[in-house]
Amino acid sequence: MIRAKKSLGQNFLIDKNILKKIVSIIKIKNKSILEIGPGTGNLTSYILENCPKKFFVVEKDRNLSILLKKKFEDKITIINGDILKINEKNLYNEKFIVFGNLPYNISTEILAKWILNLDDKNFWFDSLILMFQKEVADRIISKFNSSKYGRLSILTNWKLDVDKICDIKSSSFFPKPKVDSSLLLFKPKKIFHQFKNPKNLEKITRVFFNQRRKKLKKPFNILFKDNTEVLNSLKIDLNLRPHNLSQEIYYKLTKEYEKL
Repeated sequence: MIRAKKSLGQNFLIDKNILKKIVSIIKIKNKSILEIGPGTGNLTSYILENCPKKFFVVEKDRNLSILLKKKFEDKITIINGDILKINEKNLYNEKFIVFGNLPYNISTEILAKWILNLDDKNFWFDSLILMFQKEVADRIISKFNSSKYGRLSILTNWKLDVDKICDIKSSSFFPKPKVDSSLLLFKPKKIFHQFKNPKNLEKITRVFFNQRRKKLKKPFNILFKDNTEVLNSLKIDLNLRPHNLSQEIYYKLTKEYEKL
């Protein structure tokens, strides 16, 4: 009997209605599919029913990898490894549709890795259909001037358009987690700001949101040393707080920082 491992953040999706809804979001037939954390293969089965062209799954748990091999044989290519250590661009020569019931404990780390490592000219995926803890999903889709708005929203919306598909009750999983989840659809943007180093966007947002309830004056001076030109050109009021600045302003601040 397979037991869910708390250390790997495993909660298996068992609600058939939700599983059917996930595979109906986007056309799967003759597409290349990558599934992250397939677990016992519940979603995998529904994906296979839609006749993908090529199907890779990444599963860190060795016991589950063995189970998946017995269950699906050569219908899927199983990679027993850590998604944080895999270069998805080297898996196949076509773009993927990615499905993932991401482990709660590393979901934001996975998303950040994908965004920061994206090739500006050639994305390795066509779309991401990912499940997050509802609280995390709310932060991803939050808009400025809201309490949940912050680094995750700014980073995600830099290169991706995000739509919320639905919320999913904790009772749809086994073992039942303590929180609900949300399903999000991500699509690559065709036009976005170009940075010399994406890590600079991370730095800008980290400094500004380090004390999110404080006014902008201190973090601005840490990064820009009272640079009035930047202030005036971007029309920033230092009496505001980090969550009051739009994503666009943070992208422009990053560009100004790279000029220094």
